[in-house]
Amino acid sequence: MKNEDLIKHVKGESKFLDDLIIPGGTLHALIFDSVIAHGKIKKLNLEKAKSLKGIVDILTFRDIPGKNQIGNIIADESLLAENEVHYVGEPIAIIVADTLETAKRAKALIDIEFEELPVITDPREAYKSGSLITEPVTFSMGDVDDAWANCDLIFEDQVDIGGQEHLYLETQGALSQPVEGGGVKIISSTQGPTAVQRAASKVLNIPMHKIEVDVLRLGGGFGGKEDQATPWAVMSALAALKLNIPVKLILNRPDDLRMTGKRHPYSADFKIGLDSNGKIIAYEVVFYQNAGAVADLSTAVLERTLFHATNSYFIPNVKATGISCKTNLPPNTAFRGFGGPQGMFVIEAALYKAARKLGVPKYELQEKNLIHENDVFYYGQLAKNVNSVKCWNSAFEKYSIHKNIEEVKKFNEENILYKKGIALMPICFGISFTSSFLNQASALVHVYTDGSIGVSTAAVEMGQGVNQKIKIATAETFSVNISRIKIESTNTTRIANTSPTAASTGADLNGNAAILASKNILDRLKKVAAKELGFNDAGLIQIKNEIVFYKSEKTKLKWEELIWKAYFNRINLSSHAYYATPDIYFNRTKNQGHPFAYHVFGTAVIQSKIDCLRGTYEIEYVKAVHDLGKSIDYKVDLGQAEGGIVQGIGWLTVEELVQSRDGNLKSNSLSTYKIPDIYSAPQKIEVHFLENSENDYGPLKSKAIGEPPLMYGIGAYFSILDAMNAFNKNIDIKISAPVTPEKVLTTLYKSSKQLIPNES
Repeated sequence: MKNEDLIKHVKGESKFLDDLIIPGGTLHALIFDSVIAHGKIKKLNLEKAKSLKGIVDILTFRDIPGKNQIGNIIADESLLAENEVHYVGEPIAIIVADTLETAKRAKALIDIEFEELPVITDPREAYKSGSLITEPVTFSMGDVDDAWANCDLIFEDQVDIGGQEHLYLETQGALSQPVEGGGVKIISSTQGPTAVQRAASKVLNIPMHKIEVDVLRLGGGFGGKEDQATPWAVMSALAALKLNIPVKLILNRPDDLRMTGKRHPYSADFKIGLDSNGKIIAYEVVFYQNAGAVADLSTAVLERTLFHATNSYFIPNVKATGISCKTNLPPNTAFRGFGGPQGMFVIEAALYKAARKLGVPKYELQEKNLIHENDVFYYGQLAKNVNSVKCWNSAFEKYSIHKNIEEVKKFNEENILYKKGIALMPICFGISFTSSFLNQASALVHVYTDGSIGVSTAAVEMGQGVNQKIKIATAETFSVNISRIKIESTNTTRIANTSPTAASTGADLNGNAAILASKNILDRLKKVAAKELGFNDAGLIQIKNEIVFYKSEKTKLKWEELIWKAYFNRINLSSHAYYATPDIYFNRTKNQGHPFAYHVFGTAVIQSKIDCLRGTYEIEYVKAVHDLGKSIDYKVDLGQAEGGIVQGIGWLTVEELVQSRDGNLKSNSLSTYKIPDIYSAPQKIEVHFLENSENDYGPLKSKAIGEPPLMYGIGAYFSILDAMNAFNKNIDIKISAPVTPEKVLTTLYKSSKQLIPNES
């Protein structure tokens, strides 16, 4: 089956927001934003800028007819700053002009004065000063305090984890145009159309049914357009309604880098206790999350960190505390993995430190502590359909890991200035929105009289292949050629009250809804077929490859004729269906429940090689056995797995975000922020999907693929550390990500001892 979206991409035929033909007279908007991280606005003079020819208007918070508030979870985020700014890049005014060039000239003419206030950029500093987004949250099981007495070995340390820039190819943007009756249509580059609609309703002071949000596709999202697409869409809509003319607002790359949030940086303290056999008895961790200036999705991200604090391991006594710290940085936001990777990184760091102290391979501790069937997660969910051990054993068998370990050891014995490292990375990732109410979706399916089929869902296509999966699910349900299926744009008028395409649930929720809607129509068609063929039992009717069968025998009735018969007999050829993930709940008073429909498991082996004179390194291979359930589209799933792995490796190796103490982003361009390219990607990626795995909660027995593979990138970090230890066994490596070549080099030569033997 060919993926039409990818073919269009390759041909350059895919339309994105900036490719759309704009209505005549469309104006262009540019944001005037704060150049300081914290301060009071003492003066804002717009007159000189407004007088420039071609400037139509410059809007501030005073032009907002409704509430100046777009906070989703917590109402703490103004659309436009009022009297105070809280981060560099915070929007203050919207410049609307006949051309973008005119708007840029006007921006330079705006006169503003600030009274600067103290700036906090570090989460621990924010915590000490009481600058928090909300109160700390703790997940726990057992009794950690009493358990320490039963531990033979106890280790404590601190871990620091950097953020990550989304760097989607298509920057943030929207095109808004007024419609009759005082409404507005917003074409937005968003993962959450209803979030845009809801916020616009609040700001514009008009009901949601007067706001239509439409999304054709995104040029990448990775979570960065789940909530943070909202302000730009609402600003364009505000200008369009006030001026009664279409307004287009698209951020350029420097503005997008400066003004939008990233993956949350974390700092964490851990304490881990083991018995003499290497079994983990107790684990305590405190996460200090750098939320940025406002909540955005930080509380939900932190909650998922807490849900994944023990990764793929069963630990009887756990206490995990999350603290969302308010700093003077752009609000950090959703990013592939949504807080889970940060939690999983810390437990892997704890096991690394424990293994080093014990003088045993880390993988021995990992294997001894893998979660098993009917173990209980510390948040109360019983572990069912657990494939952790199956993936682990399959990886060892398929990839000859013991042999690889010996080969790495031999290489290191024979080489002085090059060293190799190897690491195992098991994963356990929960699938569902942790806010249970978001786990719902609906689909609208139309069968047209020529037999073609249109499908509308809430799923947003952003390169992850969700449209292809829904096409396949619909085609297989009807048993028709996939060329008959068209996936419509995501639109709040056709599908209301949408959940964002996020949390790896896009195909699960919307695919299941599309299947239900298709089955509704199919049941009607079977009754029509039975009547036309003179049979009494419609239950014995089947459609296979567009031909009607009765009792498994082929009939003369074909798909197109059947559709015409149904239409002439006034049978409804449309269906709206609703799907809600069953059996999930979570009690936030007790922090216990069953928050996930299922878990995705897997194991990867990662091998790295470092140049000990330069500090540079290469990832030689990543090989993973991944629990996918039954794949809907092998190539789509493989692409997601490979892309996630590279993105995870980038986060923990070369992608270093640098902010100054005064809150300015220093890694503010592609010359100062490095992402993995063809040279830094692994030389080989091999992904094997676990055999004989099916999932009752996924469409066509599949499992989600979007986020889980990213976590294999954590193994790349520890494989590099393994190579560093092979060069200098005496170094005490501080766990600080990313592990850039500069960090590798300076860490290798920390010791004053002779590191390189006196031999050729």
